[in-house]
Amino acid sequence: MAAYLMADVLPDDVEAYRSSGYLEAAVRTAASHGGIYKARGGETKVLEGDWEPERMVIIEFPSMDHLLSWYHSDEYQEWAPTRQRLAPNSKMVALEGVS
Repeated sequence: MAAYLMADVLPDDVEAYRSSGYLEAAVRTAASHGGIYKARGGETKVLEGDWEPERMVIIEFPSMDHLLSWYHSDEYQEWAPTRQRLAPNSKMVALEGVS
């Protein structure tokens, strides 16, 4: 069953974030674990509540095992500190899809 990484990425300095190499590394490392970007920084519209995401990212993986394998992999963890440093207030969750 598919699983989704959903993140609200809040870079302090968008240009530093873009030029860091993290974006390319995230795509490359996610793809090596079956991850496919479904949304990445597109326009959002709040329909209910007071949550106002700034930069949503959704990545689909074949399974929760694939998603967690990517997240904990050496190849991604090499880059995770870059994201955490440049976007320290980001939020990230893993969600299992429906069968």
